[in-house]
Amino acid sequence: MKMSGAQMVCEAIIAEGVDTVFGYPGGAIMNVYDEIYKQNAFKHILTRHEQAAVHAADGYARATGRVGVAMVTSGPGFTNAVTGLATAYADSVPMVVISGQVPLSLIGTDGFQEVDAVGISRACTKHNYLVRSIEELPRVLKEAFYIARSGRPGPVLVDIPKDITGEIGNFEYPDKVDLPTYKPRYKGNDRQIKKAVEAIVTSKKPILYIGGGTVLSEASELVRELAEVTQIPAVETLMARGVMGASNPLLLGMVGMHGNYSSNMAMSEADLIISLGARFDDRVTGKLSEFAKYADVIHVDIDPANIGKIVDVDYPIVGDIKTVVHRMLPMLREKANPDRYQVWRNILARYDELHPLSYSDSDEVIKPQWVIERLGQLLGEKAVITSDVGQHQMWTAQFYPFDRPRQWINSGGLGTMGYGFPAAIGAQVGVGDEKIVVNITGDGSILMNVQELVTAAENNIPVINVILNNHFLGMVRQWQTFFYDKRYSETDLSFQPNWKLLAEACGGKGFDVESKEQFDKALQDAIDAKKVAFINVAVDRFENVLPMVPAGGALYNMMLEHKDK
Repeated sequence: MKMSGAQMVCEAIIAEGVDTVFGYPGGAIMNVYDEIYKQNAFKHILTRHEQAAVHAADGYARATGRVGVAMVTSGPGFTNAVTGLATAYADSVPMVVISGQVPLSLIGTDGFQEVDAVGISRACTKHNYLVRSIEELPRVLKEAFYIARSGRPGPVLVDIPKDITGEIGNFEYPDKVDLPTYKPRYKGNDRQIKKAVEAIVTSKKPILYIGGGTVLSEASELVRELAEVTQIPAVETLMARGVMGASNPLLLGMVGMHGNYSSNMAMSEADLIISLGARFDDRVTGKLSEFAKYADVIHVDIDPANIGKIVDVDYPIVGDIKTVVHRMLPMLREKANPDRYQVWRNILARYDELHPLSYSDSDEVIKPQWVIERLGQLLGEKAVITSDVGQHQMWTAQFYPFDRPRQWINSGGLGTMGYGFPAAIGAQVGVGDEKIVVNITGDGSILMNVQELVTAAENNIPVINVILNNHFLGMVRQWQTFFYDKRYSETDLSFQPNWKLLAEACGGKGFDVESKEQFDKALQDAIDAKKVAFINVAVDRFENVLPMVPAGGALYNMMLEHKDK
């Protein structure tokens, strides 16, 4: 069928089952936007910044498991999108970003709004394309979606010169792709799986180390079953919260820099670490020479580049978590003795009794941890929670009762402030009215993409933003308190907008909260309003996130309290 390149882009999006695209138009992508207008075949949400468009596609992808799609123009349109690409790349989010480019004849001439999108994005995409002919466009689009969702997922960029989107060509959308150098391995090696099972049944102090790959693989139910069959205790990374379920007795909690005492001690004293879709990030391992010195390591990951990259691995298994665990379970049902680990479980339970995850509540000032706990009590499983980056992110990971995968959406690998609000918009579009989407943010992060108030209001997307307002860049301030002798260099945010009026000026609802009683009412009013909302909560300015492993310190050497605020 003959059609323009712009029509091909729209037809490919439809063929891939995409129902929503987030984007921002401009000169080089204008042919495609004209076709979107004429076809009206899928929903397009106009964000107010290209970074927000990519974050919204990211949030949509994380909440649904489907490929998120964003569209931007060339030059500054693309460079604004780079932070979104890097955020998605760090957390393995399936996404296709389609960018306009100057005409082929102008590439390399420093033309108006020309940048080398492929060169710039090489380090922060799973793959990228510069389309050089109308003939290759259908194949490139098909490959982009396939690469984005297969194997270890990730963002793929398709950069299309404007003349190609206007050119007429033959459109035959491929049924399948043929990429000889890209063959993700899903099954896992039989011999290695058997060896890993034998290591599990002969160990005395094993720990399940659950990473975000478990969520991406849709393997949470099987991993819960693995824990139940073996009675092996589990820890979750920041990206894996919700896999085990908050009330699961085998879950110790989050591991890492701000992980539970019992979780970090379990990793430090284990004789076998069973890593499922985790990558031994530095925020988990702490000082590498002191990390898990007594443990053998089973590492299951679909990306072979991850295995052995950070720590030495005794039992490497390249494969999909869901597939590998499914094959392990019959062997473990036959061979595992759950009573074997009873002493180990008792030790870890004692650690939790000695140093439980807790905070000192107050009747005089609202503690940020209380807000998180209260949200969990009031909303629980009904909510999808996004966050920005900082103290509020860590408190949410610690204190919200996540009961299912894809309930918790945050920027883990890159740590992108300004992520939470647009990601919440994308998540709300993805999950629809069946869930309440709440972005837990700080007074620093929320301003970084505050313009998306207009996007949410215009499109009737009722995202609730809970601002834990301590008038500081809180996490940086905490480090300055602990390690810089309280020299609060450029972290005081005492000068602030009127959050209530700001929300209402952009078509939303605003609430100021200075007491616990006010919070419950504000939350219910925000839910009832069915509009984008800001709930500005005045919290303790100098509250710290604890426990904390100092940067470069051993995982077992945690700061459990800090009396001098």
